[in-house]
Amino acid sequence: MSEVGVDRVKRIRLWSTTCAVTAVAALLAGCGGSGGSTAPDSTVDVTPSAGAPAGRSAAPASDRAAVAEKVKSAVEAQLSLDEGRFGSGSNSPCATASAKMFTRQCAAAAKGTNADASFALAQVDGHEGFAALRSVAREIQNSAAAYQRLGCAANPSKAATRHACLEPAAVLAQGFPDLRDGANLGLAGK
Repeated sequence: MSEVGVDRVKRIRLWSTTCAVTAVAALLAGCGGSGGSTAPDSTVDVTPSAGAPAGRSAAPASDRAAVAEKVKSAVEAQLSLDEGRFGSGSNSPCATASAKMFTRQCAAAAKGTNADASFALAQVDGHEGFAALRSVAREIQNSAAAYQRLGCAANPSKAATRHACLEPAAVLAQGFPDLRDGANLGLAGK
């Protein structure tokens, strides 16, 4: 795997770890300790606002959770089809270490990954949140466009062009798992 691909994997792992630690910290902060009283500044006010009826404060959160679950299920179903067809990570024809990176096989995988990114964006259109999924999907779309614009599938002979193909190909190879992670983070409101 090229340095670009390795750096991307490291960034994704760091980002995932950071998100997990943040979620655990938020849960622990909301627990209020172990049986003892909490300090006044560590309490969480769960009183509904003056303008909201008493039973409605939980409804938006449950609506968002239902939307997030629906998006995750739809995206997951689509990804499973295409990931099985094209592969992902080191099994993708777009993996930077793959002999197929500069072929029509990677171009087909790029087209499929791009279509799934567009599908994911359509699923979250009009809904709040999903920042991680939106970001990943747009990065995949930009990478698919760059891969095509550079003519990477035509096995370019110029070293500079071949080098420029590495980054978009690495993003595309990791596209399905990244979209899946983005959909999962949507459940956490990210």
